[in-house]
Amino acid sequence: MGIDRRNFFRVIGVTGASLTLGNKLGATPKNKNEVEFYGVLYDSTRCVGCQSCEFACAESNNLPEPDPSDMPEIGILRKTDETRRTVINAYDTSEGEIYVKKQCMHCNEPACDAACLTQAMHKTEEGPVIWRGEKCMGCRYCMVSCPFDVPKFEYHSANPEITKCDMCYDRLMEGKMPACVESCPAEALTFGTRRELVAEARKRIHDNPDQYVDHIYGEHEAGGTGFLYLSPVPFDELGFNTKLQKTSYPELSKGFLYSVPTVFVLWPALLLGIREATKNNHTKELENE
Repeated sequence: MGIDRRNFFRVIGVTGASLTLGNKLGATPKNKNEVEFYGVLYDSTRCVGCQSCEFACAESNNLPEPDPSDMPEIGILRKTDETRRTVINAYDTSEGEIYVKKQCMHCNEPACDAACLTQAMHKTEEGPVIWRGEKCMGCRYCMVSCPFDVPKFEYHSANPEITKCDMCYDRLMEGKMPACVESCPAEALTFGTRRELVAEARKRIHDNPDQYVDHIYGEHEAGGTGFLYLSPVPFDELGFNTKLQKTSYPELSKGFLYSVPTVFVLWPALLLGIREATKNNHTKELENE
């Protein structure tokens, strides 16, 4: 099968530009002082493990309805997957049973965005990290790079996608809150700008020092995240990775990317260009039959 040269070089040009400019601009605002990322504050002292967030998330994102019998249990680690973008887990701690919600952390400078060669995984100006299927080449670098093990691949689908929480980005664009926040009856979830949420978290810690540990998880971890957590016990008791670096993970790769020969960096783009050009040429052949 021949390759349409025009389509080939067009795709290579666009993809090459994303490699040299897109990841940096997509993950880091030009002027951080002018950008207010949205986020969510999760207060584990208020969560009752009702799973309303799970059901609301499934309904809002057209996912299978959660199994009512699949409830949080101490000793059983429930994970997000291609059918559910958020889960609640139960932990036996020094303060008794405590629940924790898990989903994409929406990092300020996401490793998944930096690792994505085509900007399919994208940090929006509003804060949510979203996946754009029309740009994805299926490399799954986002899955490997995520320090929180969040993006999931639909291995059993004929047309697989990368799935994860996108903070209900479409709802945000309509002026609504994320479905999980709106549905929480215990007000364990609070939506707002990240600056507002950090201030609220610090106020709760200051006003109730016996109720919280003096730590906002996500304020600095991995360079800062959109989902922030409060807890009455040290976070390692709740299954959190407390050894993450404070700077963002894309910072680790900056020097490396400047030293890698261009041919190795552009090789995935070359493969994507061949794939797209061949697909377009095949479509034309079918139309002419």
